[in-house]
Amino acid sequence: MDPQLLSPLKHRDGASQAHLALVRSREALVEARTKLINHVRGSVKSFGSRLPKCSAESFHKKVVGKLPEELLPALQPLLKTTIASLTERIRHYDRRLEALADDLYPQTYLLRQIPGVGLLTALVFVLTLEDPARFEDGRAVGAYLGLVPSRHQSGDSDPQRRISKQGDRMLRRLLVNSAHYLLGPFGEDSDLKRHGQKIAERGGRIAKKRAVVAVARKLSVVLHRLWISGERYEPLFNARRTAKEGVPT
Repeated sequence: MDPQLLSPLKHRDGASQAHLALVRSREALVEARTKLINHVRGSVKSFGSRLPKCSAESFHKKVVGKLPEELLPALQPLLKTTIASLTERIRHYDRRLEALADDLYPQTYLLRQIPGVGLLTALVFVLTLEDPARFEDGRAVGAYLGLVPSRHQSGDSDPQRRISKQGDRMLRRLLVNSAHYLLGPFGEDSDLKRHGQKIAERGGRIAKKRAVVAVARKLSVVLHRLWISGERYEPLFNARRTAKEGVPT
């Protein structure tokens, strides 16, 4: 075998791996809390009652006095002990991750210029890619994260397939969540939002899903560009450039 045909393999840095473990531990606690909250709500609903809407952070405080008396022995310990403890541990991880970004990963502030991209998304993006120079073309980042359609060509057949979902699942999910925010009512007007809206205009549930994935993929390209260049984020950069080029001289 010709060694020149093989791509170089680079192992993740030990520090990056350890910091990613912090993020994944936090995510495990969030998932555990979500399951317990759903269990409490489901148990109360089976008794013909409903608990008020509230954030996961305040759930154990807001609903403790609204449980049916028959369910107190079963659910009250979950609220006062387990869910409350999980919430406190999640806050502890949040503080550690914020300090980590401040001390070791200042580039996350460049990425957080984009509305909808928070500390967690920016930090996981930096820790997962490690070195932006690994990607000569920013569009390769979308493929690296599994946000492009998989291919299965055979002769003249080249069917449209779903995204490959290769790469880091957590970062892909975070980017999709950011895309939902950008396309939602609170997302400001931007090239990213217009790109997604154009795809969603085709109509139907599938078009909306494709719009979200397309925005997540384009978002990864913009994040990579900001990281490489250190530029200030301009939400309507492409729109203004196109308008300028279209004005007759």
